[in-house]
Amino acid sequence: MKHIIIGTAGHVDHGKTLLIHSLTGVDTDRLKEEKERGISIELGFAQLSLPSGKKAGIVDVPGHERFIKNMLAGVGGIDLVLLVIAADEGVMPQTREHVDILQLLQVKKGIVVLTKSDLVDEEWRGLVTEEVKEFLQPTVLKDAPVVSVSAITREGIPQLLQLIDRVVEDTEERISTGKLRLPIDRVFSVTGFGTVVTGTLLSGRICLGDTVEVMPQRLLTRVRSLQVHGKKVEQARAGQRTAVNLTGLEVDEVKRGSVLAAPNTLTPSYRMDLRLLLLKSAQKPLKDRARIRLYLGTDEILGRVKLLDRKELEPGAETYVQLELEEQVVAGKGDRFVIRSYSPMRTIGGGTVVDANAPKHKGFKPEIIEQLATLEMGTPEELIDQFLTEKQGLYSVEEVAAGSGLTPREVEPELVKLAKEDRVKIIAAEKHPLLVSFPVYRRWSLDIKNMAEAYHKKFPLREGYPKEELRSRKFSFINNKYFQFLLQGLEMDGWIRLYEKSVASSDFTGQASPEDQKKLTAIVDDLKKGGFQPASWALVAKTHGLQEGDAQEYLHYLVRQRQVIKIAEDVYFPAAIYEKARELIIDFLRRNKEISVGQTRDLLQTSRKYALPLLDSFDRERVTRRVGDNRVLIQG
Repeated sequence: MKHIIIGTAGHVDHGKTLLIHSLTGVDTDRLKEEKERGISIELGFAQLSLPSGKKAGIVDVPGHERFIKNMLAGVGGIDLVLLVIAADEGVMPQTREHVDILQLLQVKKGIVVLTKSDLVDEEWRGLVTEEVKEFLQPTVLKDAPVVSVSAITREGIPQLLQLIDRVVEDTEERISTGKLRLPIDRVFSVTGFGTVVTGTLLSGRICLGDTVEVMPQRLLTRVRSLQVHGKKVEQARAGQRTAVNLTGLEVDEVKRGSVLAAPNTLTPSYRMDLRLLLLKSAQKPLKDRARIRLYLGTDEILGRVKLLDRKELEPGAETYVQLELEEQVVAGKGDRFVIRSYSPMRTIGGGTVVDANAPKHKGFKPEIIEQLATLEMGTPEELIDQFLTEKQGLYSVEEVAAGSGLTPREVEPELVKLAKEDRVKIIAAEKHPLLVSFPVYRRWSLDIKNMAEAYHKKFPLREGYPKEELRSRKFSFINNKYFQFLLQGLEMDGWIRLYEKSVASSDFTGQASPEDQKKLTAIVDDLKKGGFQPASWALVAKTHGLQEGDAQEYLHYLVRQRQVIKIAEDVYFPAAIYEKARELIIDFLRRNKEISVGQTRDLLQTSRKYALPLLDSFDRERVTRRVGDNRVLIQG
């Protein structure tokens, strides 16, 4: 069944709430103050049953100018608007402001409802109808049908229901296959259940037991229960008014304006790039750095508008701007927004989010305007290329999709073509490929190869550049997991050779020079002379005149090449002597089944200082196993 949200709009006291009561039987004014003052202050909600059997959610918004903030929190998620105009008054100031908001949010489906029609005659009703049609001609609601009703006498209500039914049938449904996004418009606590949030599900679906994230606070929580129009459900889909009971959160941790999302799908930001239209009705130009109020989803945030190509924006003009916010916000490319002047508060403009996580821009740079135009209207191929070129990083398909305003399904078909044209490099990973701009990949390749070669010149006896040191020095902006995949890709392309903990240039042999090899051979020969009681490394290094730094380089090389075996701190055996000790101990154990430290000492004609660490080393290599104070041979 199609899921549609219907919203009201119109001037205060034009009968929006009474109309909803007449359509649904629900009084959406639930607050005591609303009853006393006779006006709507907060958003109201109801469910409408249509003649065809379809059901639609209704959001009733306040019409008073003082509560326009609440109106904006409710109108952002609607699919169809009932523009309510009293037949005895016609178009009024808040009618105009509400229509401006609908225009900025591009709410294109609507019905004009002339209420209080019982208070005027047929001629007056006709004049008001003509006035309304003329008023709406330059707006998205120019083709909206007009119907006259009386909520008191119920004249026209059946016809209105039939009309709503037909328009709903022709209204496009929201996408349930996208990522979960639910802007929160109400937060409260229920005894025994805890925190409950409500909102209109803009995209995706939410299921009982799902792990979700409250943004921009980055609070992970779980869905304890779900309701749609007061009924418990296992799942809610895009286009439904939904109440979500969340576990482990206090009411004061969440607020109207927060967004419920799938984990790790939205990124909070203090800066966004926008296409902004300043309304013709704005009373003055918008100056660079002007402070404004942004209305996005259900949120209101203060910020400053940075004009990128001019010093001021004239009424009726449109341009790209950067918005610097005083609080973090989450958004998606293509989201619609409204701005109001800081003081006095008037609706002055709105438009479309182009980049929800924008880098800081300098003004009057034509290339920035071109980039934003591509980001807003470019082909998937152009968007992917531009995102990777600008961001200069390594990203998953999902991250590229989110950053370029596409879906993973739109990104994937473009990758082969972009790779063939050497615009994108595809790097194999565990489950899904990683992507980087090809020029960036080539630059990284040269950087890593050059860094490795410089390291080899400085430390010719070492295996290679330590991986973690390489990442921290040059690639700290890439997480360690992605960096390992990058290195594997570079090795496959022949740029480098990988070891467990280091990176070497592809043509580095790792062999000592003839001069170094001569010294190394002499050192190993000296160690061999000690038999099963080799001299300490410090003494050997001193004998051969090695400075401390060179001594360590020689030692690490010999250990890595397994010409020398470290069996304990400052106890090193030449490999040949170590293997001879292994053979003697294995032979002894085959004849005697077990061996003690003392027997090892006697067998090898050495001291306990060497016998015990030798046995410990064979234990580690699983040649022997300790049983009590003795060792036994591990079979196989």
